[in-house]
Amino acid sequence: MAERRQLPPQIRRVELARRAGSKPVVRYQLTVDTGVVDGKRKQLRRRYRTEKEARAALAEIQGQVNSGTYVQPSTLTIENACADWLKSRHRIRPTTAAGYEYVLQPVRSELGELAVQDLTRRHIDELLVQLREGTLVRPGGKARKAWSARSCNYMLGALSQVLDQLVAEGRLTRNVASRVDRVPGKAKSLQTFTPEQVQAVLRGIAKDRNRHAWHLALAGLRRGEIAGQRWTDIDLANKTLRIGATRVDVGGRALDQDEPKTAHAGRVLPIPDALLAELTAARNRQAAEKLALGEAYSDLGYVVCNEAGEPYHPSTMSTLWQAAIRDLDVPQIRLHDARHTCATLMHLQGVPIALVAAWLGHADVSFTMRTYVHAQPEALALAARSFAPPLANAGD
Repeated sequence: MAERRQLPPQIRRVELARRAGSKPVVRYQLTVDTGVVDGKRKQLRRRYRTEKEARAALAEIQGQVNSGTYVQPSTLTIENACADWLKSRHRIRPTTAAGYEYVLQPVRSELGELAVQDLTRRHIDELLVQLREGTLVRPGGKARKAWSARSCNYMLGALSQVLDQLVAEGRLTRNVASRVDRVPGKAKSLQTFTPEQVQAVLRGIAKDRNRHAWHLALAGLRRGEIAGQRWTDIDLANKTLRIGATRVDVGGRALDQDEPKTAHAGRVLPIPDALLAELTAARNRQAAEKLALGEAYSDLGYVVCNEAGEPYHPSTMSTLWQAAIRDLDVPQIRLHDARHTCATLMHLQGVPIALVAAWLGHADVSFTMRTYVHAQPEALALAARSFAPPLANAGD
């Protein structure tokens, strides 16, 4: 008979309590040191059905401990992990923080009680299916609308950052979110106005009290830049406009930010004559409104405001824009698409793309070309006509 190998000191043979007359149930209990955490020695204790399984687990755990890759068992939940990660994002812009809060909310509500170390790819895949189908319910009981592929992938990116931080801290072995396939989706089709449609819009808004806001949008300013623009940043005499402060929507609340969206977003632009005329008219219009309202007027210095001098919520501006173009015979595009229109028309008029990027406040010229410059049917027709001479001579 082969001699039985002696068990290592970390493994102990255990006979479990049994009923009279039944065969003994044997388990192999592993107790192994896994390092020191916060000055306290940690041990892992588990039972295995066979000696072979216990020995294999002992070798694996000791190898991980010796190499510094062992992760201590933890009861940290996904809810706490997300909350901790969001708190650590204190240096990011409020709008970005609000975006992270929003996309991580279904993760926290659906998987929040699950231990992070128990999270699997299947959990995330099933959540994505529910988000895409719109079968989830918000914490307040209201049905959640189906998410786009872009929103789902944004959520995956945020969750991956949460898990990456835990891996870096040695609290998680691997980031399972990084192994989840991104949701495929069609690129969003963006519309822009043609030069003729821009003229139709300008004629249609000629009596709109907020028409200077729409002129600013068609001049390429972001919604937040328009909403946050102050008269102190506009020099009508020298025809310049400085873009710095912004007014943005953060979780439904309007928030003023003294800094521009990015370092390159802060810029000084020359004011075109048509825009100069509209800004001058708006300044005079607001002065008359202030005189009529007296002390009740909120003289806060916003370029775009209501009759009482109060700044608009950014979302209200989008609503007012849609109302301004609703009855016009033009595509019903978003306020932000007016910015796309500016970039496209500048490009079609031969303005170098580097100057278009500088005008829009972009650091990356390729981003401007990829995101903000769109071919219009008339421009494509012009490109087609450029082939005519050489093709006409092909048979000569």
